[in-house]
Amino acid sequence: MKAYDYLIVGAGLYGAVFAQQAKAQGKRALVIDKRPHVAGNIYTENVQGIHVHKYGAHIFHTNDEEVWVYANRFARFNRYTNSPVANYKGELFSLPFNMYTFNKMWGVVTPAQAMEKIEAQKKEAGIQEPKNLEEQAISLVGKDIFEKLVKGYTEKQWGRDCRDLPAFIIKRLPVRFTFDNNYFNALYQGIPMGGYTRMVENMLEGVEVRLNQDYLSDRTAWDALADKVIYTGPIDAFFGYQLGNLEYRSIRFETETLAMPNYQGNAVVNYTDRETPYTRVIEHKWFQFGKDDQGSDLPATVISKEFSSEWKPGDEPYYPVNDEKNAQRFQQYKALAAQQPQVIFGGRLGEYKYYDMDQVIASALGKAKDELGKLL
Repeated sequence: MKAYDYLIVGAGLYGAVFAQQAKAQGKRALVIDKRPHVAGNIYTENVQGIHVHKYGAHIFHTNDEEVWVYANRFARFNRYTNSPVANYKGELFSLPFNMYTFNKMWGVVTPAQAMEKIEAQKKEAGIQEPKNLEEQAISLVGKDIFEKLVKGYTEKQWGRDCRDLPAFIIKRLPVRFTFDNNYFNALYQGIPMGGYTRMVENMLEGVEVRLNQDYLSDRTAWDALADKVIYTGPIDAFFGYQLGNLEYRSIRFETETLAMPNYQGNAVVNYTDRETPYTRVIEHKWFQFGKDDQGSDLPATVISKEFSSEWKPGDEPYYPVNDEKNAQRFQQYKALAAQQPQVIFGGRLGEYKYYDMDQVIASALGKAKDELGKLL
């Protein structure tokens, strides 16, 4: 008999959810992670009273009531609403694209006028069936908004011309003919009070966790400890990149603590011109304090500039490049994974899939139910 029922590789959200369910049902689980902390990319650390999102901004949002109820077992959520601002060469626009955006762009004041302007630009472009991201964006918001608020940001984020990117990437572009500034169409939304790290720690309460442990460097020894492995790392790394590596976009952060109470007045400001090297600036305190101005009582603030880059070994992989070449390669790796019945591949890297946090939780709960027969 092995020491554990499950070895869970990765102490991020997927691994923590599965571990919590396994523990609740009396299973012996060991969680390991190569980092010195739990919570994976949603890790937050306290800097002068501000919960800093070390690996980029994470806003929890979902329409899945089961997931929302589950998350609230481990954290209280504040009332933060994601209302980013776009900065195009010093001009500020509302994101999502709404009536404030249209008024600033064209001087229109009614939804009918905004719709008429967009329809005229779509007709002028003559796009019937969008074949790439550029055509998709123009068909949604017209050429003016595409040029100022979509093109530069997207090309910085993906490192590719918009005409070389698939249309589906921007199908979720939020366009509203109202004055609603909420970026997400989600019934539930917020940030865990106390930070994401505390939420994950609560999920892992009573579960054995070992940090600074690299599974792939001594896989045979780790596998000998448990009946099954829940693997949340990169699927191509698991197989030694034998079919070639899957491509990702990565992000580099420049984080500063500034001796001022308020740097930009908003949690998220996107820089949508091509010339500004970073894609956005995050001011972390405004995730915590939302629309209240309480954060101005703190004498300091923490900002992070985000620089998108092509992934290379040693970088943290963030966004899968879901083009045709990578999709085919992933299917080949998936076929190899099917030959590993004692290993479950899960999460953003294990499934080579862009997941929002609620989707990670739903996926992990679904797999736990398959494995354990019920949810607790």
